[in-house]
Amino acid sequence: MSLLLIENQYFGSVNYYKILFNFTHVEIEQYEYYQKMSFRNRCIVPGANGLIHLSVPLQDGRNQRQVMKDVRVAYRDNWVLQHCRTLEACYNRAPFFEYYREELFSLLEKRPAFLMDLDMLLLHWVLQKIKADLRIECSEKYRDVPEAGTTDARNRVLPKNYTDGVDPVRYTQVFEDRIGFMPNMSILDLLFCAGPGGINLLKSNTHGI
Repeated sequence: MSLLLIENQYFGSVNYYKILFNFTHVEIEQYEYYQKMSFRNRCIVPGANGLIHLSVPLQDGRNQRQVMKDVRVAYRDNWVLQHCRTLEACYNRAPFFEYYREELFSLLEKRPAFLMDLDMLLLHWVLQKIKADLRIECSEKYRDVPEAGTTDARNRVLPKNYTDGVDPVRYTQVFEDRIGFMPNMSILDLLFCAGPGGINLLKSNTHGI
């Protein structure tokens, strides 16, 4: 398939990355208006007692009407420390957590001013760790209806439907014996639990959109 147009996500879900692997050229939408109730500034990880939702606070709150590239991250409440502590608690027993821990936490401590920059930084880091060869660019303008040859997957994977309609990628999760297998978690869950081999799981489970 040719070109994929899709929004950026904060440590996007496993299914989000499955979509990416259907393409070699990915264009990240940066001229849309910020959409609340999406994964642009949040992700989900499984904890000992159930699902944990991690959110990145935004300046002016989540109800703003700004172009995505202009949305700023708020750091006044030190959410970076909170997210790092949560990931530590959820994954200190995961096979590959220690391997990625310091580099990941250092990335978060860079504290980019804009949400788009934060998400792009993390997207490239994840792709590097799972050794994915994808061409990633950002959009140059907003297109309500993309041109022929472009697959529009914007807003396909949302918090309200993130487990719908897709066979889940299966792997052993840290708390699976306690809360059961939780499908389509943040890509961090796959990375910490399966390591670089997670790319094989993603490639063998790609699906049409």
